[in-house]
Amino acid sequence: MVEAYLLLKKIVDATSPLPNCEWEEFAKIWKPFSAKRKELITAAGNTEKHLYFVIEGVQRVYYFDEENREATLVFTYAPSFGGVLDSLLLQKSSRYYYETLTASTFLKAQYSDLQRLMDQYSAVATMVHHGVTHALSGVLERQVELQCFSSEDKFKKLLLRSPHILQLVPHKYLANYIGVDPTNFSKMVNRIRI
Repeated sequence: MVEAYLLLKKIVDATSPLPNCEWEEFAKIWKPFSAKRKELITAAGNTEKHLYFVIEGVQRVYYFDEENREATLVFTYAPSFGGVLDSLLLQKSSRYYYETLTASTFLKAQYSDLQRLMDQYSAVATMVHHGVTHALSGVLERQVELQCFSSEDKFKKLLLRSPHILQLVPHKYLANYIGVDPTNFSKMVNRIRI
């Protein structure tokens, strides 16, 4: 598990490095956690209590509308943070689900511990702020793709952003993510190369 903490430190250092004292306090709040394939970690209606750092596996955040249509919103995989971030940071009921697509291992930190460190150390608050800002930037970019790009362009953009995604995520979820029928997605996989 030492490797997991080293990976966490590498990501933190790349985002917003923490002074040694703050890093030591930050590292203490993270606990190992594992989940089986297709395990629901956070359900809609529940408040997210943890921030996850993905060590192994693939997960997704998704939504069901009132007609029970499903929308895959985001995928998480190593090394990245995961969970339902708006529910976590606002401490309100989630509208979304967070589930594993494969067996997964994480480090997880309780919201109360994270909030305490943000209140205590400005460097931790700045690091979280930078992380949330990057996440928001990604959401805005994704919104442009959804509103302006054709299905093929969304597929190409996905492959440019995450070239390994076709090997990580079942194609039915990728099709849902870009908003195409799985049959049409298969045709794009066979036709489009980046």
